Amino acid sequence: GDGFCGWPTSLHLSDKGHDVVIVDNLSRRNIDIELGCDSLTPIQSPETRVQAWKEVSGKDIKFVNLDVAKDYDLLVQLIKEEEPDTIIHFAEQRAAPYSQKNSKTKRYTVDNNVSGSNNLCCAITDADLDIHIIHLGTMGVYGYGTSGGEIPEGYIDVTLPGGRDMNILHPAYPGSVYHTTKCLDALLWQFYQKNDQLRITDLHQGVVWGTNTPQTVKDERLVNRFDYDGDYGTVLNRFLLQGAMGVPLTVYGTGGQTRAFIHITDTAKCIEIAMLNPPQKGDRVKIFNQVAETRRIRDIAKLVADQTGAGVNFLPNPRNEADENELDVSNRSFCNLGLVPKTLDDGLFEEVTDVIKKYRNRCNPQKILPASFWNKAQAEKYKENEPNAIKLDKPSA
Repeated sequence: GDGFCGWPTSLHLSDKGHDVVIVDNLSRRNIDIELGCDSLTPIQSPETRVQAWKEVSGKDIKFVNLDVAKDYDLLVQLIKEEEPDTIIHFAEQRAAPYSQKNSKTKRYTVDNNVSGSNNLCCAITDADLDIHIIHLGTMGVYGYGTSGGEIPEGYIDVTLPGGRDMNILHPAYPGSVYHTTKCLDALLWQFYQKNDQLRITDLHQGVVWGTNTPQTVKDERLVNRFDYDGDYGTVLNRFLLQGAMGVPLTVYGTGGQTRAFIHITDTAKCIEIAMLNPPQKGDRVKIFNQVAETRRIRDIAKLVADQTGAGVNFLPNPRNEADENELDVSNRSFCNLGLVPKTLDDGLFEEVTDVIKKYRNRCNPQKILPASFWNKAQAEKYKENEPNAIKLDKPSA
């Protein structure tokens, strides 16, 4: 509830009249210290944030500092005390590059993400309460190869030997340790739904862009975090930062990778829609593709470059992935439930650009370039690129 997606979602739900309790161990803030790179926006402490929200909205949000992956007894106790209708599970290390950084980050990502998900299911079972779990997953569970057709929402029709028709969980094809943990999560959800009749919704989300929402702009103390570094900065936000600062956009490989995107405001809206439309007890895991549109990376780079006048640099890809891929994704479930998604054509770049210009002095240009590589071969390809290749002009007075 303190992170890039969790904080604006917490405010959105509170604003809509829901009682919200944030449970967070502030691990993302600790990773800022580890990486030596703060959010571009100056985010306040959780205590300051919830107090500011109380002042501007009159609504209370409770904050509990707890590690879901380690503090099991406290988690069970909290669930028994609060008796929530819904638990929205954001408590996972979310960056694929960070998960590939070294053995320590790979192990941490698996330990934190998988243990946290398993602990949550165990805790709900031990508390003996009927609670709806909403998990923020990723489109990356499907992989980014050329599928030859539209990716359905979680389940796919297949014909088995002998002509037997079945609808099964879509095959997993992870591209990083992070994505692998989300695939393992998906199997945990299937097991606990079957074994303990837990009610679970898994949201396969695309790349999130944007910064603020209608709630976070109400007070500067409520501002959302903005990551721009090579590990945590999502590709479109990174492009917008580079364009606003007048430096070349850094495109990995050919830029032929196609990805699914969603604005941060729509992330919060989708969570609420999922919360208001839970599966019934005994229903299989409900899976939504939480995306607005798909775009090719080099096309997005051109869109930003045309608007900002920035150049484009093509760098060796730190990831081990195909140079080009198609991506056709179904998002009918959310649209049928009332979501009208924001797209890259909606003119929302200005909001992000204004944030960047306001806080550009907080940017460390050496952190923009990739710092994590999928394997030794990718690192070797990248060797010639120096961190000092990106220099920022000083802002005019």
